[in-house]
Amino acid sequence: MATPQVTRRIKRHWTTWAHWVLVLWLAGGPAAAAPGLRESFEALRAQPATALVEQAVYLASTESAGALQGQVYALLDHPFAQVRQALARPGPWCDILILHLNVKYCRASGAPGQEVLEAGLGRKFDQPLTDVHWLRLAYRLVSASDQQLKLELVSAKGPLGTHDYRIEFEAVPYAAGQTLLQLRYGYGYALAARWAMQVYLATLGRDKPGFSLVASGREGRPQAVGGLRGVLERNTVRYYLAIEAYLGAQSLPAAQQTQKSLQDWFDATERYAEQLHELSRDEYLVMKQRELQRQATEIYRPNS
Repeated sequence: MATPQVTRRIKRHWTTWAHWVLVLWLAGGPAAAAPGLRESFEALRAQPATALVEQAVYLASTESAGALQGQVYALLDHPFAQVRQALARPGPWCDILILHLNVKYCRASGAPGQEVLEAGLGRKFDQPLTDVHWLRLAYRLVSASDQQLKLELVSAKGPLGTHDYRIEFEAVPYAAGQTLLQLRYGYGYALAARWAMQVYLATLGRDKPGFSLVASGREGRPQAVGGLRGVLERNTVRYYLAIEAYLGAQSLPAAQQTQKSLQDWFDATERYAEQLHELSRDEYLVMKQRELQRQATEIYRPNS
C-alpha cells in the first residue's frame, strides 16, 4: 500500500502522468536529431510531474531488456566557470563518488588521456576492501570549452554480472551565476545480476520506492516505480546529490571541504527520506570518515 506521501504525489500529478512519454523521448539516447540540453530542460520544466520536491531538479529513467538508465537535469546556483574548473579532472570525481554510501574506496590514476578510477562498491556498513566489488572506470573528457563541459566514466565490466557501466556528465552556462547540468547513470545486466537484485528487492529493498510515477494496478492509477528501475532511480539521485554537495563545499578552505560535503550529502538525501534514507546521520558520518581515512592512506590495487 502506498504511503500518504506517495498518495499525495499521485493525486497531485495524475493529470500529467501521460507526459512521461515526452519526457523519456527528450531524455533518450544520443540520436543526432535529439534536442539540446537547454531545450530538453525547458521541456521538462513544463511538466511538474518530473520535478523532485519543488526544486529545479528533474528525473527520467528507462528500463529495457537487460539495461537500465537514469537521468537527472538540474539547474545549479554555481557559475559555469566554477563547475568546469572543479569537475574537469578525474580526481574530484573520486571525492564525489565516495559520498555515496555504497562506494567504499575510490582512487584516480593513470597518465593524461588514460586516467582511470578504481572504485570499490559494497554494503551500507564498514567492510574490508577485500570484501567489496571493484569497478574500473575509464575517465574520458569529451569537451571542456567555455560553453560546455562533457565527460564520461565508463567500464565494460561490472560486478555481479553487470556490464557497460556509464556515468555521463554534461554542463553548460545557463544564466548569470547558474549552470545547467545533465547526469546520466546506467548499466546492463545479465541473468545472474537480475537474480542477485531480486534477492535484495525481496528483503532489504522491498519497501523502497523510486521517484517516477507509473501506471499500475487494475485501474491503471500511477504509483511510485519499484523494482530494478526504482533501485536505478535512487542511485541516480544519490550521485547527483553528491555532485551538488561537492560543488557546494568548494568555496570553503580545503581542510573543511570534505566534512561539508559529507554533511550536505546526507542532509540532501534526507529531503527524499522515503526513497533514500538508510542510516542515521552519525552512522553515515562515522563510516565515511573511516573510509576516507583509508582512502587517503592506502593505495589498494584489486586483482584483475
